[in-house]
Amino acid sequence: MKKSAPILFLFILFQVFFNPVANAQTFRIFDKPILFDEERERLSLEYLKNRHGIEKETATIVPTMVVVHWTAVYSLESTFDVFNPVQLGGRPELTAASNLNVSAHFLVDQDGTIFRLLPDTTFARHTIGLNYTAIGIENIGGPDAPLTKAQVKANAALIRYLNKKYKLTYVIGHHEYYAFQGTPIWKETDPNYLTQKQDPGPKFMKRLRKKLADLNFKSNP
Repeated sequence: MKKSAPILFLFILFQVFFNPVANAQTFRIFDKPILFDEERERLSLEYLKNRHGIEKETATIVPTMVVVHWTAVYSLESTFDVFNPVQLGGRPELTAASNLNVSAHFLVDQDGTIFRLLPDTTFARHTIGLNYTAIGIENIGGPDAPLTKAQVKANAALIRYLNKKYKLTYVIGHHEYYAFQGTPIWKETDPNYLTQKQDPGPKFMKRLRKKLADLNFKSNP
């Protein structure tokens, strides 16, 4: 049955302003891949074996959690230049464990634009003890450039998208990863290999969790 003009107008108004599905935030992911060549694959497999005690033929993960970070580097391109090299340089506290460079799967700029650096299930070094099962989301910002409302919204939308694919259990901030020590989820062969983290901080995670409250993610084991 065809709707009359006034009824059609009211129908469209309802869809735009009151329908939660129609009014949900939409987002796009832009691919900006970092280098993942044979050497990075080899170093990733070595990391999985030596640090996590896991032997695999391909450097892949089975995602059960998301770890949210900030970069402490204040531009998109500068951050990309940090993650892109295969080998890590200038950080002796990390190179002692592996020469594999740090990276993440996603990078969110301060305006909320989302970039994919690696496929969701490719191994990335970003959180001690949890890399083998964690998708990493880095956010441009840090102590000198606080994370934004746009980044909160973008992280929430991205995590909802990832949860539809993988049915995630945990969403944590990098500063919360210590809670997993001593549990079956924690896989680090050296109990003394730890670094102190403050990113992205309780305030950001509180705002993010509020937007994800209906999904009932856990923040600790």
